[in-house]
Amino acid sequence: MECTRCPRLAAFIAENKIKFPSFFNAPVPPFGDSNASLLIVGLAPGLKGANQTGRPFTKDYAGDLLYPTLIKYGWAKGEYKADPHDGLKLTGALITNAVRCVPPQNKVTPEEIRTCNSFLQETIKKLPNLKIILSLGAVSHSAVLTAFGLKKSAYPFGHATIHKLPNGIILIDSYHCSRYNTNTGVLTTEMFENVFEKIKTFF
Repeated sequence: MECTRCPRLAAFIAENKIKFPSFFNAPVPPFGDSNASLLIVGLAPGLKGANQTGRPFTKDYAGDLLYPTLIKYGWAKGEYKADPHDGLKLTGALITNAVRCVPPQNKVTPEEIRTCNSFLQETIKKLPNLKIILSLGAVSHSAVLTAFGLKKSAYPFGHATIHKLPNGIILIDSYHCSRYNTNTGVLTTEMFENVFEKIKTFF
């Protein structure tokens, strides 16, 4: 799949196809269970993570916390080996990003988030059993609210905060499980698992 809706991102992918010809280098599709009740929304693919492997949070430092946590809480089966062919399967969960293409310097623009939002809306509409959305970071949180046409001021982002949306879906926030956040102590394993403990109370 190719996408040229965001010229800056399309140009960056074109550059990386030359620099890293073996990489996926394309919009990264959602990964997981098509009948998911839990949707996890990240920010964007990492250059040598999902952009390389074609699977969200795979070969990306953030995946080293996310996937083992999903396994621990029963949302995934198998072993995470940072390889899209490791056989890991999500059960009842689906993972996607607010922006599907890798951005330069790992930073997306507001316009790129808006442009890619239609894909997030489409993903959400295809999940008839969706009950909970876990937003990893403030950008993801805002993108989810945009997808539902909701005012951001009415649902402020906060780690482990639970928002009950008008359509009945529960939005739960977490700090992003990025290397920076975990290395600086902004997000600890205990804090991240606490979010999943809260998710568990809805099932």
